[in-house]
Amino acid sequence: MELFSGIMIPFLGTTLGAASVFFLKQEIRPLIQKALLGFASGVMVAASVWSLLIPSMDLSEGLGKFAFVPAAVGFLMGIFFLLAMDKLIPHLHLGESKPEGRKSNLKRTTMLVLAVTLHNIPEGMAVGVVFAGMLADHVEISFAGAMALSIGIAIQNFPEGAIISLPLRSEQGVGKGRAFAYGTLSGAVEPLGALITVLLFRFINPVLPYLLAFAAGAMIYVVVEELIPEASEGEHTNIGTLGFAAGFVLMMVLDVALG
Repeated sequence: MELFSGIMIPFLGTTLGAASVFFLKQEIRPLIQKALLGFASGVMVAASVWSLLIPSMDLSEGLGKFAFVPAAVGFLMGIFFLLAMDKLIPHLHLGESKPEGRKSNLKRTTMLVLAVTLHNIPEGMAVGVVFAGMLADHVEISFAGAMALSIGIAIQNFPEGAIISLPLRSEQGVGKGRAFAYGTLSGAVEPLGALITVLLFRFINPVLPYLLAFAAGAMIYVVVEELIPEASEGEHTNIGTLGFAAGFVLMMVLDVALG
């Protein structure tokens, strides 16, 4: 039950954020959106370091001076995996008029949801591999540490859910119920991916250091490619920077205090 709760916590964050469409009449103000994007970036970067890359190297300490190899290889694989997904899957970022990825006839709302879903893929992978490591009885990964990662991702998922549902309501004219459903659906990939990873923990155990770093690389790709540029557009870019600092410190505190 605890394991299931840990996997579902990030999805709950997305769902609660998407539910804001029932309480707010307009989309989030640009300054607040910059702060939230920066906050999400800070959480993901801190999680990548403390919850994924450091445990990856700790699990590889038997390699001595080359303990960095699985972390480095896995990290780069995660970067190139998200790069490929970015090129292959048709998606549209909020505020943009030109879709990315392969050409398709998908509806605009569908491509908006796919854009956020791409963000959530590495987060689901991260939660899954950490809980898989815990089930494999690795002392470097505790249940408290895995829960810290889930809680941190859930916190940054709240604004992501709101950022997708509110504009769909205000800009695209989508009904509140459908906007909520789209926002929630964008986060469904997280528990699904995490659950599959956990169920396969006996098979992935030998390559766990690589998978931890893989998830870190995928998250860093999202941060550098999309979140930080969006938080740095236009005026008042320092708001995004302050949000980043707050998110980074919060995730660092959660991981160290609970881990």
